[in-house]
Amino acid sequence: MNFYLDTHTHTLASGHAYSTVSEMINAAKEKGLSLLAITEHAPKMPGTCHEFYFHNFRVFKNKDFGIELLLGSELNILDFDGHVDLDENTLKSLDLCIASLHLPCYEPGTKEQNTNAYINAMKNPYIHIIGHPDDGRIPVDYEKLVKTAKENHIALELNNSSLNPLSFRPNAKENDLVYLELCKTYQVPISLGSDAHICYDVANFTYAASVLKQVNFPEELILNTSLERFKQYMEERKKFIKSI
Repeated sequence: MNFYLDTHTHTLASGHAYSTVSEMINAAKEKGLSLLAITEHAPKMPGTCHEFYFHNFRVFKNKDFGIELLLGSELNILDFDGHVDLDENTLKSLDLCIASLHLPCYEPGTKEQNTNAYINAMKNPYIHIIGHPDDGRIPVDYEKLVKTAKENHIALELNNSSLNPLSFRPNAKENDLVYLELCKTYQVPISLGSDAHICYDVANFTYAASVLKQVNFPEELILNTSLERFKQYMEERKKFIKSI
């Protein structure tokens, strides 16, 4: 199975990552990607960039990088109501938004409360992907999560970094196996994110690919296997939001 895009990466601007934008782009081109999304951590993550960083993405406008480049953010879901840490005006200017739960920015609740945090974030019209819903420290009702993702035409992420043996997210693989099977059942698309914090990990889907093989996950539900499929998904998400 071939992958042509990476929807989740970080540069130096995220504070605990180690490569520049140029280094990430060059790595993506060397690995034959057609598209790279740079999704810096939003402001509530300790050590990351100020919201002004996202306002200044205009400096990239009309530049040719030899690869399609999306500039966005990995937003922090802050509470059970699904609020995130960038305002609407900023969000609408970004190419791609992932919404994730991170313990420095979120106090875990019950399984129901955590599930509601994700579900309420799905209602935000500027969010495209729910990031790494696999952290064993934050229990989730995966049946409800996947069914609601289907209803809201939003993709769930399979995060390669979560599956790394050095990951700090316990039981990630076990949780991934559960919601991947549900995504198959309900025909919910997934997006592979390397979650690269250094250029060498751009498009590193080693662990994710192994899990996909284990569950015999259908290629047509994986956004990364076709640039056209990914763009169609983004357009369908936009149309769905306009329809509600």
